[in-house]
Amino acid sequence: MNAFFFDIAPSGGTLVAGAAAVAIFFLLIGVAAVAFFALRKTLKIAFRLAIVAVILVIALAGSISLWYFSSGSGSPQRPRPPANGRR
Repeated sequence: MNAFFFDIAPSGGTLVAGAAAVAIFFLLIGVAAVAFFALRKTLKIAFRLAIVAVILVIALAGSISLWYFSSGSGSPQRPRPPANGRR
């Protein structure tokens, strides 16, 4: 009866990839906020916003690419044949 529970493996890879993508995005949002406030007195607002925009674009592109490439959209792997051909 319990063998049916182990028939299909859970697909946790997509969840982990999504969580990693969100974590990277929030980390880089924090970096952008620190850069914005650290450059408050040295640069004008246009340059600060440009730097923050570049950091956010990098964060968005990295998060989307991580999620896309690790979502398992490829073909499933077939099991390899046994090493020896004898039966």
